[in-house]
Amino acid sequence: MNLIDSSGWLQFFMNGQLAERYESYLEKFGEVLTPTIVLYEVYKRLKAELNEQQALWAAVQMERTNIVALTPAIAYHAADLALEHKLAMADAIVYSTADVHDAKLITSDKDFKDLPKVLYINPEEEF
Repeated sequence: MNLIDSSGWLQFFMNGQLAERYESYLEKFGEVLTPTIVLYEVYKRLKAELNEQQALWAAVQMERTNIVALTPAIAYHAADLALEHKLAMADAIVYSTADVHDAKLITSDKDFKDLPKVLYINPEEEF
């Protein structure tokens, strides 16, 4: 299983420079985990920067993946990870969700760059 964080989904939906790289991880939505906090972050940003119709379309696409709600176990683990790795709340929830579900976190967010079980797609590298 793979967990694509908000940075990846935004690259994908906004046709960013890394969209093709993320697309390869999104070929099988059934093998992708999406924390509810990622739904929030992506919908909010797309609505603000594009429009509500595009944000809703993206939300429907993300809901085709395996949606993971914030459970007490994920929340407590996130708090521990936040303290251990100095992560912000949303990042800790995303990382905890990946860890609890034994998924690889795929991201372009530098806050995750050196953490275990993370595939960091560097936006500064050329392909």
